[in-house]
Amino acid sequence: MNHTIVIALSLAKTATSLRYPFDAQTPVLYVGSKMFALLGVRNGIESVNLKVDPEEAWLLRQQYPGTVIPGYHMNKKHWNTVLLNGAVSDAEFEAMLEQSYRLVVNKLTKSERMELFGNNG
Repeated sequence: MNHTIVIALSLAKTATSLRYPFDAQTPVLYVGSKMFALLGVRNGIESVNLKVDPEEAWLLRQQYPGTVIPGYHMNKKHWNTVLLNGAVSDAEFEAMLEQSYRLVVNKLTKSERMELFGNNG
């Protein structure tokens, strides 16, 4: 898994976009008006900050020590940083990415969900 694949997987999801709100080296993936994945580099390794269910955040950190860590520069309760070092399988990472996307979609306002997804949001 790498940033190029993460971006491609994410942009295949409904109502997503790639933006650079912080600087030209920090891509951020949005669904509607809210971010669901922030791409970065930690200690020379590509990484992705993902929204996570607070009850699962700790479990993932325990399951992947040193690879899934509290969200760098984010609310540590609701975000994890995943180092793309190969310790997390592609399938598991894609599940984490999907969960982040879904959690953020559920936090959009009802009117924004209707605008983006119609009755399917």
